[in-house]
Amino acid sequence: MSSQGVDLKKRRMLITATAGLGAVGAGFALVPFLSYWQPSARAKALGAPETVDISKLEPGAMMTAKWRGKVCWVVRRTEETLKNLKENTAHLLDPDSEVPQQPDYCKNYHRSIKPEYLIAVGICTHLGCSPAYRPEIGPADLGEDWKGGFFCACHGSRFDLAARVYQGVPAPTNLVIPIHKYKSDTVVVIGEDDGGAS
Repeated sequence: MSSQGVDLKKRRMLITATAGLGAVGAGFALVPFLSYWQPSARAKALGAPETVDISKLEPGAMMTAKWRGKVCWVVRRTEETLKNLKENTAHLLDPDSEVPQQPDYCKNYHRSIKPEYLIAVGICTHLGCSPAYRPEIGPADLGEDWKGGFFCACHGSRFDLAARVYQGVPAPTNLVIPIHKYKSDTVVVIGEDDGGAS
């Protein structure tokens, strides 16, 4: 076969142009595929720390926040509540928080950074129901020895106001205490601590 009449310069230019267009096309095809691997804005928001203003939280009251799709409680405890926490340990399954369900800085009798405030994930450790906040002392339905806490109506699990589980109930462990830190005296950040964990 003769190469007469074939313009080699034009052939190289056409091959280069075709290869270039093919590379650009492949790039456009890869962009959606690679962006699929990136977390969505919703997923990023779910994992983000939650800032909570506790300035208006009265003693004895509770407020809720959402972090990572879970309900978190912030309870402002009273002096009487803190006193009852120390007296209640004989009825608890894990009063000293031996099972690691809290950051090390919350491994104390009140399971918190500041004794006045409890921050806990509001999900029962038995089957995932959300216990009710029952701060009253000795109500008829919970008995005279009830010093306030959380009652899970699904299966009867009970937790004190440090989110510690009572003995003889279906829940096997204390409620989870999320990592958190205080940005100021009136603002807490759930999902972030001074160690940078999240």
